[in-house]
Amino acid sequence: MAFESLGEKLAGVFKRLRGKGRLSEADVRAAMREVRLALLESDVNFKVVKDFIAKATERCVGADVLETLNPAQMVVKIVNEELTALMGGTSAKLQFSSKPPTVVMLCGLQGAGKTTNGAKLAGWLKKQGKRPLLAACDVYRPAAIQQLLVVGGQNGVPVFEQGQGDPVAIAQNAVAHARAHGNDVVLLDTAGRLHIDETLMEELRRLKDAADPAEILLVVDAMTGQDAVTAAAAFHESLGLTGVIMTKLDGDARGGAALSVRAVTGCPIKFCGVGEKADALEVFHPERMASRILGMGDVLSLIEKAEQTLDAKKTAEMEKRLRAGKFTLTDFLEQMAQLKGMGSMADIAGMLPGVDKHALKNAKFDEKALARTEAMILSMTPKERENPEILNSSRKRRVAAGSGVRVEDINRMLKQYEMMKILARQMASGKMPKGLGKLF
Repeated sequence: MAFESLGEKLAGVFKRLRGKGRLSEADVRAAMREVRLALLESDVNFKVVKDFIAKATERCVGADVLETLNPAQMVVKIVNEELTALMGGTSAKLQFSSKPPTVVMLCGLQGAGKTTNGAKLAGWLKKQGKRPLLAACDVYRPAAIQQLLVVGGQNGVPVFEQGQGDPVAIAQNAVAHARAHGNDVVLLDTAGRLHIDETLMEELRRLKDAADPAEILLVVDAMTGQDAVTAAAAFHESLGLTGVIMTKLDGDARGGAALSVRAVTGCPIKFCGVGEKADALEVFHPERMASRILGMGDVLSLIEKAEQTLDAKKTAEMEKRLRAGKFTLTDFLEQMAQLKGMGSMADIAGMLPGVDKHALKNAKFDEKALARTEAMILSMTPKERENPEILNSSRKRRVAAGSGVRVEDINRMLKQYEMMKILARQMASGKMPKGLGKLF
């Protein structure tokens, strides 16, 4: 995850501060020098770091901080607030036209993930109740139109294309098509370049004038560091960007681009790409990202992920079964499958407050455990799944052979099931908070 190194360095700084009963101004300034170094090593723009440290230091050396009972916590709070402000303060929403269709123009350099993330954005809009249309305006890159058709299909979004024609005419025709067919959002997938040139910018300006977009979003790769900020500044100067989609924030990027782009260009990060899957695009929340950087967790995003992933109908049916005291191996498998749908165990644990980032980094999560559990349960007969107590030695050997595991693995899985069954009974009796079962 991006910011991992930065988070670890800041955690070390604040740990040393907490070891002091009282803080002096010298303590705070020494800590801020370490924060400054950590930000620079994370590829944050130098001028941005300078301004950030000046603001944070001024607030931290105030009497209201140094004279509090727990000044170290106040320093962390201030740094958290300043990081949040640096990234925009609050999440920036898409602007929609009062008269549909709303035109969203996507631009960026080649390789940033413009086409893929444009389709992800279309999929996200579809989930919000919109009827998006993707328009293939990249008529230069080989197979660009075919790529858009593929990724659009993965997200269930129609694609308007007219081959290798004039991109400005294609954009105008796409808007007319959307108006005639009830599509309320048109996303223009424009051509990119390996580097910024005047020919590219001139075409994008003509597209902007012809399509009159409500949003001009730049797609940038977080892995490119300060080059992403430089590109954003150039595109903004030429086109007047309304926002940024930052891709690959789930990778090992140092994160400097995400912390710098708002301060340098004034353009908010509106979305971030967090994986390769068709739905791996999230609204960018500065306050949540700041909390994650500082090891405070991101419970709100975890809850939203659970709400999006968990099947409400299945959850309601499961609750009825739990209240009736029924919890079979089939139920056990279904709950584990829904948990897996929320992402890797490492990602989920990283969103929980108080989790030691260093310990989490060294922890080994067996992401293949669910596949083995599924193989074991599916190797059983329906009767065995409903009544696992009938699994004697010979039956376990048969299941182990059918699923490619050892009998010891079968026994271990059955113990986990029994623990879950006890938890289910407690929930059914009202001894545990309602709805907790959604997390298992």
